[in-house]
Amino acid sequence: MFARFVVAAVLLGVSLSSQASPGEHFDFGHPAKPDQATRTVELTLGDMYFEPKALDVKEGETVHFVLVNKGQLLHEFNLGDAAMHAAHQQEMLKMVASGMLTSTGMKHDMAGMDHSAMKHDDANSVLVEPGKTAELTWTFAKATNLEFACNLPGHYQAGMVGKVSIAE
Repeated sequence: MFARFVVAAVLLGVSLSSQASPGEHFDFGHPAKPDQATRTVELTLGDMYFEPKALDVKEGETVHFVLVNKGQLLHEFNLGDAAMHAAHQQEMLKMVASGMLTSTGMKHDMAGMDHSAMKHDDANSVLVEPGKTAELTWTFAKATNLEFACNLPGHYQAGMVGKVSIAE
């Protein structure tokens, strides 16, 4: 029972605060605190698109993302390369198949459901429900082929992916 409560609390925390853990690192960067950002970028998440479609950042730059879901569906903002997105898409498919995620949101009442192996709390990712706004702050390191994407089933394949160019 406690594990279910923790998973529910994590999901609720992701949807409300959308703040990544500042301690986790990836080859392409790491989460940061909003007050460390040197600029803010607002992205619109629509049904099967991001606006803007590409981002230019500098190596070492910390960007505070404000993610506004203007669509009718649940969407995700996830930083990674194509291989990371492909792996994450499989995780998201399992979450949808289990009923943990629906096309419009997250199931907050998870009583009686065993989701101990499934959670959406990656530091490089945030879910944004329709009509909601979320935030993520990231410090970029040098990387190639970096993308931002929505990995809910079918969204990436429908074109909900953009490029991040990192300049030295």
